Amino acid sequence: MSTTTIKQTTIGKEVSLTGVGLHTGSDVTIKFVPADKNHGYAFKRVDLEGTPIIPADANLVNNTQRGTNLEKNGVKIQTSEHVLAALVGLEIDNVLIELDAAEPPIMDGSSKFFVEALEKAGIVEQDAYREEYVVKEVISYRDEKTGSEITIIPSDTYQVTTMVDFGTKVLGTQNATLENIADFKKEIADARTFSFLHELEALLENGLIKGGDLNNAIVYVDKEISEDTMKKLEKAFNKKKLSVKANGILDNLTLHQPNEAARHKLLDVIGDLALAGTRIRGKVIANKPGHFVNTQFAKKIAQIIKLEKRNNVPKYDLSLPPLMDIHQIMDMLPHRPPFLLIDRILELSDQHVVGMKNVTMNEPFFVGHFPGAPVMPGVLQVEAMAQTGGILVLSTVPDPENYLTLFMKIDKVKFKRQVLPGDTLIFHCSLISPIRRGICHMQAYAYANDKLVSEAEMMAQIVKRT
Repeated sequence: MSTTTIKQTTIGKEVSLTGVGLHTGSDVTIKFVPADKNHGYAFKRVDLEGTPIIPADANLVNNTQRGTNLEKNGVKIQTSEHVLAALVGLEIDNVLIELDAAEPPIMDGSSKFFVEALEKAGIVEQDAYREEYVVKEVISYRDEKTGSEITIIPSDTYQVTTMVDFGTKVLGTQNATLENIADFKKEIADARTFSFLHELEALLENGLIKGGDLNNAIVYVDKEISEDTMKKLEKAFNKKKLSVKANGILDNLTLHQPNEAARHKLLDVIGDLALAGTRIRGKVIANKPGHFVNTQFAKKIAQIIKLEKRNNVPKYDLSLPPLMDIHQIMDMLPHRPPFLLIDRILELSDQHVVGMKNVTMNEPFFVGHFPGAPVMPGVLQVEAMAQTGGILVLSTVPDPENYLTLFMKIDKVKFKRQVLPGDTLIFHCSLISPIRRGICHMQAYAYANDKLVSEAEMMAQIVKRT
């Protein structure tokens, strides 16, 4: 995981649009609502009692037939991918998506109308930096049954390539590539969903595509079409007359691009991989992608991100001269032994600080804290992290000796492992949001023996000494 210098974003105001649900055939209203920093994407069912919220989480995928469908505690969201692709494509980080039904409106079968609505709402920066999963090695997932495979390789930016092969005369092999997510609106957003005639017939027979019409799906005629079937389609689509164009597409719908099918598959990949929950820096290569393989890959990426966060142990050469030794630390901090709990500062920037403490048997707290089995108190680990963060805060003023840093809040504290005499503790503190009016909000981690031992979110304020 990497914290970027790019601010998180949300939308400037609420915005709604209404359309038909593909599966229900009923009108559905979707409302995009601004959300706080670090919120991510989530759906809210305003038509149900208690207005339950379903996070956009790969682990909640319960079905991938005809779309990516989520479920939590019996509450469902269908076909989430086109909406999520629009949010990722516009690089919006935090939005609540309110729905008055189980599915967003299908619109024209693309992300185009969602993109337009979000742009109308405006995109605003937030006081928090964006996190990103930086791909460092090749990661793959293959579905042996279908031969579908997704691979991600290291890259300086988020890129996606899709390669599809439908094995039919009317629609064979196609490729599409998005080299820069900033080009999503122009190159991918208007790519519409598609279906083959043989699939459409089965869906109509089972009543599964009530909201379909010829404006929200490209229909490729991959088989001989009988007069009886044509009449059924005309009735289903409420059209007096249908025909098959020379390019094998039902009726007179015109393709936006010759490879629109591959572009829509790329759109689906972007929407499905949003379920990993973190922005990605890497190149995705998807061969015959589909919602099942996409979401399985998103689950795999989410698990890797979770493990990396847990085991993200920084490496430092402790034989090198420190950035600040104990004398320089005491010049800045008001703490003194036995309550000065850091020995060195190894790194310092405007966004993060790294400190170190050698834990010895001579620590005064071991005299009374389990003398027969000495363990460093967790509260003192938090205090040591706070003192390390205090260096970061006080480095922002020209005369730190005239200031104190005082706790305002400690949150999400977790203790993972014991800290024992002989351990070397490394503290890493980074800003969750920019320092404003002397208030600093930090994420802090403590490591020992290449393991995470404790973590906490801390808020502190610089105050003038009186």
